[in-house]
Amino acid sequence: MSAPCANLLTDAQAAQFGRDGVLVVPGFYDVAREVEPIQRDIHKIIGILIGRHAPHLRQAPFKPDQFDSGFQDLIAQDRRLGGVVYDAVKQIPAFVRLTVSEKHDRLMRQLRGSDLPGVAAGGSGIRIDHPHEERFRANWHQDYPSQFRSLDGLVFWSPLLPLTEEMGPLQIALGSHREGLAPVLTRDPDHPEKSGAYALRLKDEAGRIARYQQISPLLAPGDLAILDFLNLHASGHNRAQRSRWSMQIRYFNFREPTGQRIEWAGSFAAGRSLREIHPELVAD
Repeated sequence: MSAPCANLLTDAQAAQFGRDGVLVVPGFYDVAREVEPIQRDIHKIIGILIGRHAPHLRQAPFKPDQFDSGFQDLIAQDRRLGGVVYDAVKQIPAFVRLTVSEKHDRLMRQLRGSDLPGVAAGGSGIRIDHPHEERFRANWHQDYPSQFRSLDGLVFWSPLLPLTEEMGPLQIALGSHREGLAPVLTRDPDHPEKSGAYALRLKDEAGRIARYQQISPLLAPGDLAILDFLNLHASGHNRAQRSRWSMQIRYFNFREPTGQRIEWAGSFAAGRSLREIHPELVAD
């Protein structure tokens, strides 16, 4: 058993998380020390791709609130390069360091009472939700069916730019984690172009979501939303002129019985299917 460490949340905050399955913590990260280095390296990566593939495009000098300068013009010229950026930015050392921050261990220990937190391999990354693009927008979902590892998990969600209503912030169903695992369709009947985790669709989605109050917090860089692995949430529809950038880091509890039964197997990113690990959840 590890030595105890000071809690980062008040008892009231921990109780709110237990009730709602989500907790927003303003200013959790040090923006200058923990967030800006990530933004700066994203700016450099975009600059390299502009220099290689679109030297006629202009990129403004780095500013934290304009770290993605040139990106929209770049993907307008070649959408494939958006995928290159998506794969590259999760490998930025400053992001990897943030992923394994001791603060995440401490949150997991406080909210889950676990002495043995784990980092979900392949479960951390930087989402880029492009304007008016449905194919990679996340439907209403729980993280466990697309991540596995352990039923007892936390998502640490934080934006890299200030969110606006027009950008389609994260939609969250308060208290939905208390209903347990939800059956899913493995194909989205309304959007057959979706695949993998993006294709998952809740069975009777409208009826299930209607049971809960929904919030869409307008977070800013440094703010953190902590979500239970069983909380229902979705990506909003981005109707702005700028992509929505956000970080997701996922931890799980090695002590949880279901995780031990499946031997902490991963899901889509690890090449394992929902039908293979949890056939009882597949409602097709």
